[in-house]
Amino acid sequence: MIRRDFVKYSSTAAASASLFGSSKAWSGANDRIRVGIIGMGGRGGYHMHAASKFDGVEAAAIADPDRRRLEKWSAELEEKVGKKPACHQDLRHIVDDPSIDAVIIASSNHWHALAGIWAMQAGKHAYVEKPVSHNVFEGRKLVEAARKYNRICQGGTQRRSSGMFRKAVQLLREGVIGDIYMARALVYGARGSIGFQPEEPIPEWLDWQTWLGPAQEQAYHQNLVHYNWHWFWDFGNGDLGNNGSHILDVVRWGINRGLPAKIHSCGGRFGYEDQGQTPNTQLCTFEYDDGAYVTCEVRGLYTNSEAHDIQWGGMFYGTQGYMAISDEKYEIFLGRSKTPEPPQEPLENIQHQKNFFDAIRAGDRSLLTADIEEIHQSCAFCLLGNISYRLGRRLHFDPRMETFLGDADANQLLTRNYRAPFVVPERV
Repeated sequence: MIRRDFVKYSSTAAASASLFGSSKAWSGANDRIRVGIIGMGGRGGYHMHAASKFDGVEAAAIADPDRRRLEKWSAELEEKVGKKPACHQDLRHIVDDPSIDAVIIASSNHWHALAGIWAMQAGKHAYVEKPVSHNVFEGRKLVEAARKYNRICQGGTQRRSSGMFRKAVQLLREGVIGDIYMARALVYGARGSIGFQPEEPIPEWLDWQTWLGPAQEQAYHQNLVHYNWHWFWDFGNGDLGNNGSHILDVVRWGINRGLPAKIHSCGGRFGYEDQGQTPNTQLCTFEYDDGAYVTCEVRGLYTNSEAHDIQWGGMFYGTQGYMAISDEKYEIFLGRSKTPEPPQEPLENIQHQKNFFDAIRAGDRSLLTADIEEIHQSCAFCLLGNISYRLGRRLHFDPRMETFLGDADANQLLTRNYRAPFVVPERV
């Protein structure tokens, strides 16, 4: 049965977190980790099926404001394992369910951090898809919640578990191309017009208030539900926050640095007029105080590949050579040679979801390949770039305090106006 009735997130759920004050080695009922999946688009469906394959893990509940999605995915899981998950249109039913041990959050971006915070306040562990937050403030609060309640919190940037990427980063850390002074993130992918969709009555299959969540009240139209919410500021972060969050994570991981001191972004929505708000073409520069810098380029229209046929990947430039990396391979070129160095054996691949469950069982967040602190910082690059784009100017940032220097307009965009009761609190 699908439950869609409104359930207020109670103080008792938050208070129950005191019962889970330490992340000890796993001792759940019957030694099973019961998982709730929040957000049942294609990614949520993938997580549901993947979780059901692991020994000692049960995909026990799913949540999505779209009743049609719940019916589709619950039927698939029943056919596969012989048992339907509990189905909820309001994710708070999963948060408030004491039998759920962990959540996987694959909802729209504007729900990621709040769902994770609520889950950890209720004593659950959280796997949060990228970007792990919709704004910088709530990303930091997600980290704070993980630490305060001592929960395992994994970011959904799966390349952190790839043996090839791990080997490439190891080599960069060992100085294979010397001191890195520049890195580039390349995010090229065709994005056509989404056209214009008129406002219309809310469909009977949709719990619109839950879908809106932290965003302000507004009319329903078909360009929001589903995927095209990515291109509206209230819900998504454009392709910089969408695919760029993967690549900028690889780049920041490779250069082994934190947040930048200066940010500048420009671009636009070129080639067509439509309802979308975010840019389809965007260039960001992130500078450090010592002069080293990172660039990220989003191209959504017709474009060439970069050197080594990369359309989606990264480039690292050092004092002795450079590295090009994509999902297929990495190549290292030393000096002025045009011949790549002989490839080295990759490290062992780690199953990213299993890594999350293994860390839960061990009660040890150091086992995580994508701990929430690291992924918050990487996703913050995307969010900072979008703030510069929206204000149309270069910004100066304090990486330690995670605030802009003397810039009230920019600091306002580090957070959002939340709609009660869907509020990320200052103190988690």
